[in-house]
Amino acid sequence: MSPHTWLISKLVFPLQERLKQHDTVRVWRALEASQWWTPHQLADFQAQRLQALLAHAAQHVPYYRQLFQAHNICVDEIHSAQDLQRLPFLTKADIRAHLDDLKADDARGLARFNTGGSSGEPLIFFIGNERVSHDVAAKWRATRWWGVDIGDPEIVVWGSPIELGSQDRLRLLRDKLMRTKLLPAFEMSPAKLDGFIREIRTMRPKMLFGYPSSLSLIALHAEQRGIAMNDLGIKVAFVTSERLYDHQRATIQRVFGCPVANGYGGRDAGFIAHQCPSGGMHITSEDIIVEIVAADGSPVPPGGSGEIVVTHLATKDFPFIRYKTGDVGVLDDKPCSCGRGLPLLKEIQGRTTDFVVAQNGTVMHGLALVYIVRDLPGVKAFKIIQENVDYTRILLATDDQFAETALQTIITGFKQRLGADVRIEIERVMDVPKEASGKFRYIVSKVSGMSVERGT
Repeated sequence: MSPHTWLISKLVFPLQERLKQHDTVRVWRALEASQWWTPHQLADFQAQRLQALLAHAAQHVPYYRQLFQAHNICVDEIHSAQDLQRLPFLTKADIRAHLDDLKADDARGLARFNTGGSSGEPLIFFIGNERVSHDVAAKWRATRWWGVDIGDPEIVVWGSPIELGSQDRLRLLRDKLMRTKLLPAFEMSPAKLDGFIREIRTMRPKMLFGYPSSLSLIALHAEQRGIAMNDLGIKVAFVTSERLYDHQRATIQRVFGCPVANGYGGRDAGFIAHQCPSGGMHITSEDIIVEIVAADGSPVPPGGSGEIVVTHLATKDFPFIRYKTGDVGVLDDKPCSCGRGLPLLKEIQGRTTDFVVAQNGTVMHGLALVYIVRDLPGVKAFKIIQENVDYTRILLATDDQFAETALQTIITGFKQRLGADVRIEIERVMDVPKEASGKFRYIVSKVSGMSVERGT
């Protein structure tokens, strides 16, 4: 640890968190110990926190007080994560309809947040100091798995207007002290990418953090320019907020000369899971209960695919209890070789809207279509939009290496998977726009009522 990193992580950052009335340091120290507990110890601790959250919600949160009464739910009978199945789900529509009633009547210091709206209408919700402290502590623990601490130089490639809009003088001063540099992921033109590469080479960060699409694009641009990026001493590239594809991981690792650590979470659901150097995607189970459910709401056992449902145990001020994330994943029942007792996510397959439905009703992951387009020579960027089961369109940006005969290859491949009678429309564009949040999505399906557990 360098003297600057020691100063920041041991003195400056703890002082900042104390001034913000955040309990981050205490929570982080507890997490450093609890990650080595046995699964049984973690489950017992989780159950205690769940009971406390439900008791507080029943007494102080109007929405849950009314919900529990309407469904004759006695929270004293909820003793474990399995007992959560007695409770209804919390959906984005529920939060929009009951925003004020979801606030605890004893909440203090609530801050308004919203999602980026990359999969539809942004979601507005509130976060209290307890939730912030636990999420920051969980991320801090995960970065330390890779030998990176608060105060080590960091490049963040991000596109959320929430972050980009908060760059006032105080924030800029703090970031400079913390050695964090934010690069906006909204515009990724060749000139911008040249500038990003110069910034990274100048700063020589210990860690990269950002969208996998953005980091892989920077890596490819550097490679095309013949600029080496593997001599900077980067220890790890953290990627999050989008599905990490194998080709993106390979590109980032090859160009930057560092491992890629996948992270899963959301502004709404919290810091859910992160990959350790041994490869396990560890759930932050001290704070978060993860369920996998089928389309009918029934539980899916480990190894089965379904929607990820989250209960965040540090959300008493604005509870997220059995919150349907809209993401699809698989739990693992095997331990990680690192020795941590934290449970594992075996796979994160993407959003429910990342799955497409063929005319005959077959549900498949959008990768079945992505691979048809992605590896064609001359394809710069693309986006697949399934408007309905009978019509799919593709936004396609190409360069001089693209053969026009490949258009028929795309159409034929799509029809083979979606149905011979499906209308496939290819729209040639100069560039494929990102989502409003700055994220990039290869595929979006607008077909509703998908049974994602049937995906192949």
